[in-house]
Amino acid sequence: MSNYIPTIGVEVHVELKTKTKIFSNSRNGYGQMANSLTNVVDLGYPGTLPTLNEEVINLAIRAATVLNCNIRREMFFDRKNYFYPDNPKNYQITQARTPIGYDGYVEIEVNGEKKKIEIEEMHIEEDTCKSAHRGTKTLLDFNRAGVPLIEIVTKPCIASSTEAKLYLEKLKELLFYSDISDCKMEEGSMRADANVSIRKNVSDPFGTKAEIKNIGSISNVGLSIEKEIERQAKLYDAGETFKPQTRRFDDKLQDTVLMRVKETGNDYRYFPEPDIPFVIITDEMIEEAKKKIPMLPDERRKIYVEKGVLEANANKLVQNRPLSDFFNELLEENIDFKIASNLLLGDISAYLNREDKELSETTLTKERFLELVKSYQDGTITSKNLKEMLDTILESDKSISEIMKEKGIENITDDSEIRNVIKEIIKNNPESVTDFKNGHDRALKFLMGQVMKETKGKANPRLANDILLEELKG
Repeated sequence: MSNYIPTIGVEVHVELKTKTKIFSNSRNGYGQMANSLTNVVDLGYPGTLPTLNEEVINLAIRAATVLNCNIRREMFFDRKNYFYPDNPKNYQITQARTPIGYDGYVEIEVNGEKKKIEIEEMHIEEDTCKSAHRGTKTLLDFNRAGVPLIEIVTKPCIASSTEAKLYLEKLKELLFYSDISDCKMEEGSMRADANVSIRKNVSDPFGTKAEIKNIGSISNVGLSIEKEIERQAKLYDAGETFKPQTRRFDDKLQDTVLMRVKETGNDYRYFPEPDIPFVIITDEMIEEAKKKIPMLPDERRKIYVEKGVLEANANKLVQNRPLSDFFNELLEENIDFKIASNLLLGDISAYLNREDKELSETTLTKERFLELVKSYQDGTITSKNLKEMLDTILESDKSISEIMKEKGIENITDDSEIRNVIKEIIKNNPESVTDFKNGHDRALKFLMGQVMKETKGKANPRLANDILLEELKG
């Protein structure tokens, strides 16, 4: 296959986390009985009037801020006219000419190099109702009609399926951490379309574009882009051309499938929505929205690493919002953050997965966790003890010292007591001491095992290891 240069743009629809819909007071919810979250405005009854939900504007300002967009200070809504069963009014209220955000970017890292994925614009619109196909019939669920969306449109600046996936992962992380959307692609609250064309040389005009609609996961976005590049390259190599078209990704075929060919440009006859006044965005509104942005993922990673957390663990913490939020409560404390992150991501996460629980569903408070970290730090408890105590720590309100007493855990943290044991072991194992001095690492493990055996596992391993090395080298 000949080499082609891909040009990719991505459009993402994101449902906003508001209590009610964008133009009515119906509840904004998911997974409820069909058509139970509706009223006459959502159903498009003649004579009904939309009322703009202020929280939608606040969340859109917040989104524009985290996506580094300029914010339009004066905007209006437009009617996009088209006839389709999922569109009860025969028009959709959107922002065609005055998108709230424009000229933004999201920064990704590709092979160790930073790249800005440029955002053309970000506008607010209402969602349509949901179609469910049953044989020859189509059923409509109006629970989704009027749910507030933001649509984020990139410039055609994405060069590969990898960049597209990294952009979507970063976008999802930013919007989720900003409390703008829950970004659950499996529930449809984040949906992506990809526009793909290819050309031979950078100096050539752009090739014919195919749009792939409603792709259900980030990995499938990558796969559909790769399949589309492959399909177009085969056509061009065979000297064929194709018309601009809309395709969809078919899960079963793991490929893109033709939906329709775009014979002519769609004429949506946009005009300003007459029932909604112009919206003026003030400095105060922008400041208020910015105040509500929590600490974002990149800042969290940076702080965690500065505190001594391993980079891999910093990333794992950020991938788990409840753990990351809990960890943030500890940042002012004087503790070993490496130990704290290891405890959260190790035994505690294993317990949560096993019991299918969130951290908030356990009895672990900040105070008890600090006691646990400090006990671990000073060797009062060992990793073996932790495994014995963990269920009680996460299921009862007892302090760490009470649990230790109850379970009869008593560790030797006295230097001189451990040192005496070590001296005796060195005296009784001259061969292992010689092996150690000849550079055999296994000898150290053997001697350490003898220390733990002699102390019945009650010696603080780190302390014992340090004293053992000191005595061996002395």
